[in-house]
Amino acid sequence: MLRQREEGAQIPGERFIDLEVLTRIDNLELIARTVVDGFISGLHRSPMLGMSVDFAEHRAYMPGDDVRRVDWKLFARTDRLYVKEFEADSNANMHMLLDVSASMNYGSGALTKLDYARYLAASLAYLASRQRDRIGLITFDHDVIETVPPSIRHFSRVLHALDQCRPAGHSEYHRPLEKIGERLRRRSFVVLISDLYETPERLLSAIAQLRCRGNDLIVFHLLDPLELSLELDDVSSLEDLETGTNLPIAAAQFRASYQQLVREHRAALEQKLGSNQIDYIFADISRPLDGVLFRYLSDRERQIRTR
Repeated sequence: MLRQREEGAQIPGERFIDLEVLTRIDNLELIARTVVDGFISGLHRSPMLGMSVDFAEHRAYMPGDDVRRVDWKLFARTDRLYVKEFEADSNANMHMLLDVSASMNYGSGALTKLDYARYLAASLAYLASRQRDRIGLITFDHDVIETVPPSIRHFSRVLHALDQCRPAGHSEYHRPLEKIGERLRRRSFVVLISDLYETPERLLSAIAQLRCRGNDLIVFHLLDPLELSLELDDVSSLEDLETGTNLPIAAAQFRASYQQLVREHRAALEQKLGSNQIDYIFADISRPLDGVLFRYLSDRERQIRTR
């Protein structure tokens, strides 16, 4: 199963992306194209051909096309090479919901969680635009902040909104997700990107509001490596970015129990979301985006095949 791939395993196309290089590119569209085009180039050895399964049309074969897409039956009749083109989901709506609360401003390395989320959302938007899906974006903290309605022509608007969003405010899921659920007038593919600092039960209650009208949901859980390990030296207190509260801590003494709590939180999220047909994808923001995209496409392909 693709979902059982180990987090540290190499993903097709991983060699194309270096997060520190991406931080020096001050253009979200260029970042998205670099990430997605490099990633897709790396999939040529993968058994995954993409997330589309519905046949759309034939086009003439071009040098460099994957020979597995050649329609050999048509070749036998016409003596000409044609490639099968596929359509994903009949130009579906894709709503990306991005958490921009203050906690997303944390990062111990090249990127903050919000930076990584921007790159991920831009890459998903570009990938969807290649599939001719309608793309929309909603940013939120304890309330909805900005909305870009889904449209085939809104790729640039989505990138602009991603570039302009700034982390602030405290996170709260129920109120903004309730408002968002009321706005989803037709069946959509909904992508939530957040650090998920909430109990699994309350988070599931909030996300369940998006399940109306048969929407498909994928949740991306982003954490910084220090949030996973608490590998801190000579630290006597930590600051809550959303409240400003300082918490005294002896990192070395608390580290083992903290790591266990994080593992249990992640496991509970995956179990509770999965049992409600909501896909959960975890991302360590120090890792290349390729692995996240691969798991996304794997989940997307599985969803389409099981409809």
